[in-house]
Amino acid sequence: MSAPATTEAKLAAATAPASPPLAEKIKIKVDGREVEVPKMMPNWQGKLEPTTMLQACQIAGHEVPHYCYHPKLPVAGNCRMCLVEFGTPQMGPDRKPVLNQDGTPKVAKAVLPYEPSTCRGAIACATPISPGMEIYPNSAATKQMREAVLESLLINHPLDCSICDQAGECKLQEYSVEHGQSQSSFVEAKVHKPKAVDLGPRIVLDDERCILCTRCIRFTKDIAGDDALGIVNRGSYNTIAAWKPGAFDNNYTLNTVDICPVGALTSKDFRFQMRVWFMKETKSLCTSCGTGCNIIVGSREEKIYRYEPRQNDAVNACWMCDHGRLNYKWIGRGDRLKKCGVRGAGCGVTDSDWSTVLKGVSETLAKAPHGSTAIVASARQTNEELFLLKKLATKLGALTDSVPRTGQGDHLLVDEDKNPNSNGARLTGIAFTEMGINLPKIAEGIAAGRIKTLIVFGEDVTRHGLDPSLLARLDTLIVSDILPNRTTALAHYLLPGCAHAEKRGTFTNTKGRVQKFMKAVEAPGDARPEWEFLHELMHNVTGQNGFSTIEGLFNQMAAEVPGFAGLEWAKLGETGVTVQI
Repeated sequence: MSAPATTEAKLAAATAPASPPLAEKIKIKVDGREVEVPKMMPNWQGKLEPTTMLQACQIAGHEVPHYCYHPKLPVAGNCRMCLVEFGTPQMGPDRKPVLNQDGTPKVAKAVLPYEPSTCRGAIACATPISPGMEIYPNSAATKQMREAVLESLLINHPLDCSICDQAGECKLQEYSVEHGQSQSSFVEAKVHKPKAVDLGPRIVLDDERCILCTRCIRFTKDIAGDDALGIVNRGSYNTIAAWKPGAFDNNYTLNTVDICPVGALTSKDFRFQMRVWFMKETKSLCTSCGTGCNIIVGSREEKIYRYEPRQNDAVNACWMCDHGRLNYKWIGRGDRLKKCGVRGAGCGVTDSDWSTVLKGVSETLAKAPHGSTAIVASARQTNEELFLLKKLATKLGALTDSVPRTGQGDHLLVDEDKNPNSNGARLTGIAFTEMGINLPKIAEGIAAGRIKTLIVFGEDVTRHGLDPSLLARLDTLIVSDILPNRTTALAHYLLPGCAHAEKRGTFTNTKGRVQKFMKAVEAPGDARPEWEFLHELMHNVTGQNGFSTIEGLFNQMAAEVPGFAGLEWAKLGETGVTVQI
């Protein structure tokens, strides 16, 4: 049993980049080929430990099948799927290596002491390597051990792949095909266990599918810090259970669905919704807080079905919180803003088109006296959009700010900053170090009649000190948003924007990491990415014709904004680059 990890250890395991291995290397052979591997490698907490057989085989390019092992969890060594045949240098009575005729050490394969003709396998996930060791991950003996382990795991496993949510992502399916036998000698009746067990508000357990790898137990205890799961009963009747019915209810429970190698743990949200092979997977970011967890968006036919964490050791490792994972359904809401709008004299907002709205907004801003405009830009907008808004503000002499959002954080991934791009707002100059400091000044300017035009992007400012009676004093209220609210209802010009999953761009998280995200689905109706129509407004109002692609726009921003100096879109990669904040 591993000792419970401290809060610091959990945080390091979840967010710290893997430490580089020490330079010292040792020589071993893998399937007869000599390779040099590091003597020490980082463990699940990022601490250096002796390199294991499994890690050595991975370095040598050989896959060792495994179930219980996970690089971000403590080693348990209980599934036995990673058993491999191996040999070590033979030692003589003088405790010196026995040499072959050519002077090389003589390697003796490990055998069972009571049956010398039978090989003795070692679990590759927990057995450290030693100089001169030979590992045989593809030998006949290794294959025989894998077949035996798989047969044992499948003895009581239900034949329900056709209705299992894990189908298409199931390691039991894959390994059965790659390493299993075509038939089993087992003829007895299968042991039946509980089905559709309600572990908690978001998780359903099928005990018959469980292979008792204990990944869920180790994650819950050692990473999430909630020792809620364990194994009950004995022998073939072992099952995973919560300490009391429905007690599995922390903010990280859905990570156990990701790491479950079979279909034992399933998400109530995604259960029976979509076959995984039908979905398109898009690399994106979670926008629920300033951590900026890397995610995969699963979608089909312009509908989002799930978020899953994407590995980035500098941000979120392999994990994400349940709140962020389930915070996607608003993107597909039926009341999304889909049409441009213009408020006529003495009447409400009527539907319009982009050319009409952009022409009206451009003419209004071009005629606005210098200093008579203010801009409230959400810190949920991308770096590129905030950059364009700042350039517009500079041209108009506008007062700018962003709305701060704070809430409760935790010891692992949830940040107190609930904006995904607060640092982007600060780096581009839209917001100051203390976000929200200019909102009272904007309200005062409107009340005093100095501010005649207000531009609002992604915020309901009526909830932040600018009530409807104050907004009614404006000559022009220009609003871009995704969902309707009291501010959009008062707009003179309404510009429907996009959710992050409907466009490309970058965010800067609380640690200063600039990360890009890709477009997963199309926006509904006439909604457009904000940077696209902001580019047109910039050209119309300032005469500046910047880049019309997101790549060029980012590179232009990096060239003009000191905080992003030296960055290029192409160099951000899939995991981002950290800047000084």
